[in-house]
Amino acid sequence: MDEAGLAAFEELRPRLTGLAYRMLGEVQEAEDAVQDAYLRWSGTDRAAVEEPRAWLIKVVTNLCLNRLASARVRRETYAGPWLPEPVPGGPGGLGARVLGPLETAEQRDSVSLALLALMESLTPAERAVFVLREAFGYRHRDIAGVLDVTETASRQLHRRARQRVASAERRFAPPGERWRRLVERFLDAAVRGDLPGLEAILAEDVVAWSDGGGKVSAARNAVSGRARVARFFAGVARRAVNLPGAALEPSIEDINGVPALAVRVDGELTMIAVLEASGEHVTAVHAVLNPDKLEFAARALSRSGRLPGPS
Repeated sequence: MDEAGLAAFEELRPRLTGLAYRMLGEVQEAEDAVQDAYLRWSGTDRAAVEEPRAWLIKVVTNLCLNRLASARVRRETYAGPWLPEPVPGGPGGLGARVLGPLETAEQRDSVSLALLALMESLTPAERAVFVLREAFGYRHRDIAGVLDVTETASRQLHRRARQRVASAERRFAPPGERWRRLVERFLDAAVRGDLPGLEAILAEDVVAWSDGGGKVSAARNAVSGRARVARFFAGVARRAVNLPGAALEPSIEDINGVPALAVRVDGELTMIAVLEASGEHVTAVHAVLNPDKLEFAARALSRSGRLPGPS
């Protein structure tokens, strides 16, 4: 590939990867889709491509649609709840190349772990329209061209997608410093095993999902209710604290655009928990414990100096 073609692709890579991650919810899958697009780009007659950005967005979107079909089959047999892969934020870090542009509130909302999990309920076509429209501001005329559908069909897909996520969509936006204080209170109460303290910050109908992937201990079904969720996370902290000679190191990190709880045991990242909130109460918790899904986050945090590297 000539330098101009390579430069054009590399300039668009963060946007393409951000699109693929929002579509797939997995870092490696997203990067593989973008790499496949690179191979197609390198093999095409670029003189015949009028608009490289539009061409590459269409290619990546359709590669993701194909990958979503097989991903759904895998996720149907997944052990327990399936949650998207958490990605640390922060400018210039490894996570920035995955999350893509986060210049607008819509772009930041669209990488929320909670919203990504909710988008699992959408059809692949609905998800593509929702991501292109909400995260990247595409017009329905342009989306129709990407998906080879009519503009009317694009509008219908978008309306159905919005209806499915509208009930919870705005809860995912981080309310600044108040969000961080809520995470700090949750962390402090969980580590101390303070059940009354935990219950005080949990909504009565709070729901918690934990993704262990069948590789570590985690709830196989959603845990609901203030008392049960408090006991669950106090138990998670207690098991970590009671490991012989283990050093528990909790911290608050920027994950998918919001402050989240990260837990290390003897320097190894063992959990990332992202909270949803309404007012002063936690309404939902998405906790990722599957070590495979924490590999990228551990590497990104280590590269940024926020977690130690492997000893």
